[in-house]
This record gives sequence, C-alpha cells and structure tokens, in this order.
Amino acid sequence: MDIIAKHLAAIDRLCAEEFPAEPGTSGRRTAGPGYFTVELETDQELTADDVDALRQGIAERLHDRLGEQLPWGQLTVRVRMERGEGIPEPWATLADRTDALDVWRIPETGRWIALGVADREDQEQTRLLVTVTETDPP
Repeated sequence: MDIIAKHLAAIDRLCAEEFPAEPGTSGRRTAGPGYFTVELETDQELTADDVDALRQGIAERLHDRLGEQLPWGQLTVRVRMERGEGIPEPWATLADRTDALDVWRIPETGRWIALGVADREDQEQTRLLVTVTETDPP
C-alpha cells in the first residue's frame, strides 16, 4: 500500500468513528467532543517539502472523492480570535497551527475533513494534520 492510500484509509477510519465525550490526547491523536485531529506525518520521517507534497497528493484524491475545494486561509480566523471572538474547537487550534487548510464536507454524514501542514514559525517540526469534525468551520 502506498503512503497516500495508507493515509486515506486512516482518514476513512476517522470518518466512521464515534467522537469521544471528553477531550484527550494519545500519541499523535487529539480528540474531543465532535472532533479528531491526527498527525499523519512529521518532518522527522520526511522532509518538510515531502510533507507538503504528501498533503497535495492526499488532497488530490479527496478532491476526486468530494469535489475540488479552494484552500482555506487561516489568517482571518486568527484575526477574529485576536479580537476576542470565540472560535470553536478544533478550528481554533488548527488556526494556531496552520496557515491554510484543504477542507471538504462529507455530504452523507455532514462531517468535515480538514487537511493541513502545521509549519508555523513557533513549531519545532512540520506536521501533516488531518481533522475530522462535526463542527462547521467558522
């Protein structure tokens, strides 16, 4: 199984799981009421450029499945948070960690998939993140 297929299978499993009632973290997975966020890869395993290329490959396959979407910039969400607006999880954390997301809505379930590279200046490593949530984007 190629690496993109492996990560798509992980995303499919997340899409089918029940969300936890309480927040928690286990290894590379953070979960809370209504969401899961998983680190699929880090730049310890691949170079930062490889992590972004992997994001693009996964995004292309999700575009084929769920329709092509424009990248979702996070600057506006960060500005709204700085102004004191309450942004729900997992979107607030994603805005802190990523500059842009690829976001799709799964029509059958109403859940959202967000895929992004966490590579902001204050982070030690580049990480490929996927979030599955039932909370609409802000």
